[in-house]
Amino acid sequence: MSVAAVIVAGGSGLRAGGEIPKQYQLIGGKPVIRWTLEAFLAHPLVSQVQAVIGEGHDALFADATRGLAIPAPVTGGANRQESCRLGIEALAGIKPERVLIHDAARPFISAQVISNVIAELDRGDAVIPGLPVADTMKFAPGGVIERTVDRGSMWFVQTPQGFNFQKIIDAHRLAVREGHTNFTDDAAVAEYAGMPVHITAGDQANKKLTTAHDVRVADKDVSARLFVERPDVRMGQGIDFHVFEPGDGVTLCGVKIPYTEKLKGHSDADAPMHALTDAILGSIGEADIGKHFPPSDPQWKGAPSSIFLLKAMELLVARKGIVANADITILAEAPKVGPHIAAMKAVLAPLLQVAPDRIAIKATTTEEMGAIGRKEGIAAFATATVRLPL
Repeated sequence: MSVAAVIVAGGSGLRAGGEIPKQYQLIGGKPVIRWTLEAFLAHPLVSQVQAVIGEGHDALFADATRGLAIPAPVTGGANRQESCRLGIEALAGIKPERVLIHDAARPFISAQVISNVIAELDRGDAVIPGLPVADTMKFAPGGVIERTVDRGSMWFVQTPQGFNFQKIIDAHRLAVREGHTNFTDDAAVAEYAGMPVHITAGDQANKKLTTAHDVRVADKDVSARLFVERPDVRMGQGIDFHVFEPGDGVTLCGVKIPYTEKLKGHSDADAPMHALTDAILGSIGEADIGKHFPPSDPQWKGAPSSIFLLKAMELLVARKGIVANADITILAEAPKVGPHIAAMKAVLAPLLQVAPDRIAIKATTTEEMGAIGRKEGIAAFATATVRLPL
């Protein structure tokens, strides 16, 4: 049977703190939502993955999903119920027989749990994974215990929640028509429509990331696992030089800095990004940037250097490698680089799939010595440390 998945990422993620919503914060060098999407894209029984994002999150989603074969996201609604309904409605054109609905903020979903839910749908039209409650439970309205609750019939529920597609879309439409718009999960929508909902085995690891503490712990745990799985540590270095020519600014690490000249080159002449690209290529024994992107090829004229860096990352990832650290030094008498370093790190971090604290960018001068000192151009040096499986 055809199975589609709706990944719900429409929330603001404010409880997790930070400058961006939690679903786009990095754990183990990748955005939370990317871990989630990759889990469903890799599952052999899932044929379509549809994301639902928050209003104004288009750029964040595009950065987080670069390179993934996934359809355009749909924009969610005012609450979770509405966002889920819109995600399901987006699948109406392909009409899958079954649909799984999952929180983007549960990035540790296993293939086994996905399989459990799909298999259980052979016996019913609505299935959710869950864990039995192990602790004693008390009913205490107002903070005063009235009674002890029988925990034997209580469950902590998770996602993905699985449904017969036509029946859950009908249930959502019914709820909206009858003015019920605050159900907290899709199982509640199904229950309202009279559908029996079955529970299958969940997983302790399938936790929802809610707070800043959750994100920090997840990042620490994932990073530790990735490093243990990749004991082969390698380093590469790269060097690049570009002379000035008339213009209105230079591009360094993807950031345009206003200046009376620009750097001369076939692409955007981003010297530090070129050096970093060569450093990554060197760490895995690949040919330099000029071999992969010949300056004689007209298609690269004026191209953003992020294309070159992403190619190096693609080659690294193909070998199941990760970047552990990047260190860049920019030699320039002018323009002033220091004020732009934070912005440069913000550009590089998602491209390298690392946290900004794994990127160092320094700027120095040559004390007016040589061609750099005479303001004839800019030089950049970079080293990259990567880790690979044996």
